[in-house]
Amino acid sequence: MKLRIGHGFDVHRFAEQFDADKPLILAGVTLPESRSLLAHSDGDLVLHAVCDAILGALGKGDIGEHFPDTDASFAGADSSVLLAEVLSLAKAQGLALINADVTVIAQVPRLSPYKASMREQLAKLLGVAQDCVNLKATTTEGLGYLGREEGVACHAVVLLGSDE
Repeated sequence: MKLRIGHGFDVHRFAEQFDADKPLILAGVTLPESRSLLAHSDGDLVLHAVCDAILGALGKGDIGEHFPDTDASFAGADSSVLLAEVLSLAKAQGLALINADVTVIAQVPRLSPYKASMREQLAKLLGVAQDCVNLKATTTEGLGYLGREEGVACHAVVLLGSDE
């Protein structure tokens, strides 16, 4: 069996004001929060970190190389579409996602009420059973830029495999 592991990381700063056209989306779930993230795309940093992890496992660079923020066609892009494109790259190499482990780091908003729906949606987007996806949320206990409530960050680790 061929196995490949990848790690991804993303961080986005909160906008100074809520933008109704750019709600807070994490793991494909729109959260009922009055915060927006600054981003070229929809700002779903969970999906961005997962994309980077998959690209890392494939040895295909990072999300910025595939979907650059200098390309106007990606302005406001739905990150689930970007994830689908990255998953198609894995499929083209004969690899499929085995599991994903994701950690969201945010002082605000409190993510515990949303974790189950985020995990469910992430599994759906990845095309795997929910028990193949783990989603954790933590804070920095008030330390650093995340602790000062300036933004949100995410780490993702994925395992890809094939029967070769």
